[in-house]
Amino acid sequence: MVGFRWASMILAVVLFFSAVPLAAAAPEPGASDWALSEAGRVRLVAARASLSDSKTVRLGLQFDLAPNWKIYWRTPGDAGYPPRIDWSGSRGLGDVVIRWPAPHRFVLAGLQNYGYQGEVVLPIDAILSAPGRAVSLKAKVEFLACAQLCVPQQADLSLDLAAGDGVASIYAHNIARFDSLVPGEGERHGLFLNRAEAAGTGESGRLRLVVNADEPFTDPDLFVESADIPAFAQPLVILSPDRHEATFEIAPSSPPSRSLIGASLTVTVVDGQRSLEATVQPVAAAADATPLVGMLLIALLGGLILNLMPCVLPVLSIKLLGILGHGGGERAHARLSFLASAAGIVASFLALAGLAIALRQAGLSVGWGIQFQQPGFLAVMVLVLLLFAANLWGGFEIGLPRWLLDRTPAGESQPSLRGHFLSGALATLLATPCSAPFLGTAIGFALARGPVEIVLIFAALGLGMAAPFLLVAVWPDAVLRLPRPGRWMIRVRVVMGMALAGTALWLLLVLIEQIQMPSPPQDKAVSTGAIPWSRFDPGAIPGLVAEGKIVFVDVTADWCITCKVNAFAVLGRGETARRLSAPGYVAMRADWTRPDVVVTDYLASFGRYGIPFNAVYGPGAPEGIALPELLSEQTVLDALARAAKSPSTAEPSGEEVTPAPADG
Repeated sequence: MVGFRWASMILAVVLFFSAVPLAAAAPEPGASDWALSEAGRVRLVAARASLSDSKTVRLGLQFDLAPNWKIYWRTPGDAGYPPRIDWSGSRGLGDVVIRWPAPHRFVLAGLQNYGYQGEVVLPIDAILSAPGRAVSLKAKVEFLACAQLCVPQQADLSLDLAAGDGVASIYAHNIARFDSLVPGEGERHGLFLNRAEAAGTGESGRLRLVVNADEPFTDPDLFVESADIPAFAQPLVILSPDRHEATFEIAPSSPPSRSLIGASLTVTVVDGQRSLEATVQPVAAAADATPLVGMLLIALLGGLILNLMPCVLPVLSIKLLGILGHGGGERAHARLSFLASAAGIVASFLALAGLAIALRQAGLSVGWGIQFQQPGFLAVMVLVLLLFAANLWGGFEIGLPRWLLDRTPAGESQPSLRGHFLSGALATLLATPCSAPFLGTAIGFALARGPVEIVLIFAALGLGMAAPFLLVAVWPDAVLRLPRPGRWMIRVRVVMGMALAGTALWLLLVLIEQIQMPSPPQDKAVSTGAIPWSRFDPGAIPGLVAEGKIVFVDVTADWCITCKVNAFAVLGRGETARRLSAPGYVAMRADWTRPDVVVTDYLASFGRYGIPFNAVYGPGAPEGIALPELLSEQTVLDALARAAKSPSTAEPSGEEVTPAPADG
């Protein structure tokens, strides 16, 4: 008997303590049970633990998503669908209205999508059909959850709310927190819609939105909804110097069936924790020239700086030789030859503009320097460079056409104007794998607009790059002060021919590498130099950031000289290399030597169309920090420090002008 009593007591104690977790697991009043899946869990919560005689009650559909999983906003973007709730079977429930917190932009399989990650509560305003009485809620929830794959989900949720004094539940604060993220008129966040304009039609149609802010913008983004236009591309964002005004330029993802002028559009502006939502009917842009003029000036500056990029340095031998060949020559010929070089540069940029327009019309990807991804183009460039080198070594001469000889003073032996024109064209072609400061902004602006803007921006780039030649053409006396040509020129020609031959050898090595390279080139990790580079996987970035890691992405190519300079001077040495090799840091390298749609879509998600490109992700910058084309150690370290901060302590950087989506 004693043994039986002890056994009974032990069993009672075990049952008592085993019942404690079961009781703790039961939801508090005002919440349904969790519905579980591989994407996470979802439940229905209420702001009241019981119901008084109020006609309404605030509910919430709470998602707790697993790492890397996402759900969609009311307008999903290029693909997907938002959560849908079927309330049939509920008792005591009237109309319901879902309130949508401001979304985030992310990319799945190259598509622009809008939605949520981690925890999100969709506030729901419910009208009760019988105030003061108990309510039985039955919610059949259907939603699409996406990580590497998209999986349709379904959850059956039940929540009973008894009649009572209407005391607040423990879930009221969380519902209110997410309700504060629902975009409103903007005044509460200090955001004010200044104007909405539309310009262009068809493919060149675009929306321009100007928004002012009491506090400086940090990383603004714009989402546009329309019943007539399925989706819009990622906006170009231009911030004022004091960052209190943001101008958004955005175009439909595909040519719209109607003009944007007068169309009813819902616009949502998001900047961190603050947001604005408004319905607009854009008016016709009264003066579309002002922002375009500013971008043309940026293009001129970018083209001018392009002369200093390492891609163009080899062809400077031809330029320098042309200058030396004019030493002591006549003013008229100096002016004519430099105008010919400038014409070659501008004509080449216009040809590139025409090619970009044709590729866009054909629905193909457009980017700065993508022709270097084609082995055929590389082979032609190797041949052209060798021909120019042979010309410098005296192997043959490029003669003038008869109609130009008739205009040249008799008996003079002068460098060919055709040669100067071709040297300008060659300089342009060699410049295309480089991305200079301001160049990426101008190219991104042009390729996001219509054919007219593309031609104007590329022409401005050409004029900027040709500016030194035009300056000498205007002031030819600078050339007349150089020493006269002599036998010493033979040695100069040999040295400069060797420089061109070296460039041809470099391109030949790139060509051989392309022919031997497997496709796609992102299949394996690359660990070269001081940094253990991982294979490029944009879908893994959110998960790594969720683990608290810092992710550094380097998009490079064998034909990109500026990429090599960045790698040698900044990434591969010093504190940058030590930091990227340390625990907690993940360095990803994307190889764009050959065409790769994953890399192309990744660049496009940042509004970029050329390389080099680098981005830093972390807890303080989950959507990424885009770095400038030319890196410095301090720039990289500052970005790493900002990305490492927690979201609550992250400071605005003031560097970004284009929202950077988190890739899925």
